[in-house]
Amino acid sequence: MFTNRARILVIGAFIIMLAVGIQLHVYEIAAAIGMFILLLIWGYFKQGTIVLAAKAFHNKEYEKAEVLLQQVPNPVWLSKRRRGFYEFIYGGICMQKQDFTEAERHYEIAAQYPLRNVNDHVAALVHVANLSIRHDDFDKAKAYLSLADKHEEKITAKLKDVIKRLHQELDKK
Repeated sequence: MFTNRARILVIGAFIIMLAVGIQLHVYEIAAAIGMFILLLIWGYFKQGTIVLAAKAFHNKEYEKAEVLLQQVPNPVWLSKRRRGFYEFIYGGICMQKQDFTEAERHYEIAAQYPLRNVNDHVAALVHVANLSIRHDDFDKAKAYLSLADKHEEKITAKLKDVIKRLHQELDKK
């Protein structure tokens, strides 16, 4: 839950403490500090700034969320749970910017990873189906809706209603 700047500052402070620990021959503390530094570096690659971006996205601060997501050096390196959430949030940001092609791409990737709960997973599937209908790709929309239908008993009523309306729209086409 660090921004990259905060992560660098904390690592810098730990490096100073590491140097002092080695200088004073307190190797146990120096080893623990070294492990903390490695943990922060691991977090940079595997966790990124996803939690902070999710908080900003939840608060409808889309520009801040996008800046935080752009701090992730390579989304492929994120852990599976973080990667799915990264793509889900980025899809939402693209929807806000009305960049529907990018939003569809991000939601497709998000649907391949585990998300926070079944509702989030089905929401990603529904977004892809909805965007596919917009792009007149009805076969793809039907495929994603059938995947969403498999989780019907575990989702909210609001999401069930959205799925029902998408099915009705597909039946008209």
